[in-house]
Amino acid sequence: MLFALVAHDRPNSVARRLELRPDHLKHLDGLGDTLVLAGPFLADNGDMVGSIVVIEAETLEAAREIFGRDPFMTGNLFDSVTIKPWKLGVNKTR
Repeated sequence: MLFALVAHDRPNSVARRLELRPDHLKHLDGLGDTLVLAGPFLADNGDMVGSIVVIEAETLEAAREIFGRDPFMTGNLFDSVTIKPWKLGVNKTR
């Protein structure tokens, strides 16, 4: 089953995001085929201000555990986090 994490960064945390980003990217790379998609939300000025990550996991609890190991989570970057089951509706690769 697919699960999506939608998270918004704490205010004024661009520097913290950039500090954590190399370890976050290593974490994502380590997920292998479990990772479906990932990317940042952007502010009008182009700054990264949040994240969406979709993974495949057996249960919601397993997804929460995987998301919980992400350096963005352990580094307290996010102001809000939502994790929900997700279904791909349309896949139109650019």
